[in-house]
Amino acid sequence: MSRFWSELAHGLKPYVPGEQPKLTNLIKLNTNENPFPPSPKAIAAMQAETGDNLRLYPDPSCSSLRHALADYNGLSVDQVFVGNGSDEVLAHAFQALLKQDKPLLFPDITYGFYPVYGDLFGIDYRAVPLNEELAVDVEDYMGNNGGIIIANPNAPTGLLLSLAEIRRLLVGNPDRVVVIDEAYIDFGGESAVALIQEYDNLLVVQTTSKSRSLAGLRVGMAFGQSHLIDGLERLKNSFNPYPLSREALAGAAAAVADVAYFDQTRQAIIELREWLSKELAALGFTMTDSKTNFVFVEHASQSAADIASALRQRGIIVRHLTSSPRTQNRLRISIGTQQECQALVTALKEVL
Repeated sequence: MSRFWSELAHGLKPYVPGEQPKLTNLIKLNTNENPFPPSPKAIAAMQAETGDNLRLYPDPSCSSLRHALADYNGLSVDQVFVGNGSDEVLAHAFQALLKQDKPLLFPDITYGFYPVYGDLFGIDYRAVPLNEELAVDVEDYMGNNGGIIIANPNAPTGLLLSLAEIRRLLVGNPDRVVVIDEAYIDFGGESAVALIQEYDNLLVVQTTSKSRSLAGLRVGMAFGQSHLIDGLERLKNSFNPYPLSREALAGAAAAVADVAYFDQTRQAIIELREWLSKELAALGFTMTDSKTNFVFVEHASQSAADIASALRQRGIIVRHLTSSPRTQNRLRISIGTQQECQALVTALKEVL
């Protein structure tokens, strides 16, 4: 019934999420989900909300979660914004802050939602090629733009920009908003939140999906000076004043407060990533210096398509990225449990 579609709907090329197979006996290493369960305190907090209170609307200001995030990050509450996953937070940022009179800049190999949002919201944008090492060169983002968004660490490359380089971006673009999308920052990087008090053009976006094991809860957040947060609030309250359920607010706040569990599980993932990287190198893979919960690899002699297909036949799913000629022979492999990572290595030894 596409004859009823609007011109906008006809012209869109939607984002394609990673496969979520229905089978339960697969080792799923394709969507960068955390292999560890959420904080027990978060589970308990969510369970406590699943009663009579569900007949009541949640707090539209999301104050309990914003206070928890402000306390954790050393910010004031008016410097914190939350939404229904970081994708929604990014959508609000695109409309409220990045729709300007000059092109929005982002890397040509990065999170696939950036060009989708550009097209959806009618934003002129330009994809800036990564350098030969598949890294962001900040010199390519200086001046003559309507804003900048960079995933740090970048996905799918896993490479990290230092705070010094982010500072260069901010100084070089004082009149445009720079959005740093930190979905994976907790696995090896230093957050740009540390720069917020210094720079009025910085917005940092994070998520509870990765390092806090709450991908199923859909809670994202943004940090910046209050004038940027006010812009996001205007969008939110013109779109959906109740973005988070009572369970989501309670669970996310408890997860943020459980620092000990957070540190324990993210450190375990970092150690697993380093172990898996060494095992893969011994099997003939080269890879980027990932600071995320995945590795981005290429084999010396076997094609990525063949390896992915052979792994699937053995019940292991990895992500084969074909959108760019520079990534079509690479695989993105999420860090699973120790048992899942060992099963991957065993299967690869058979395949190779």
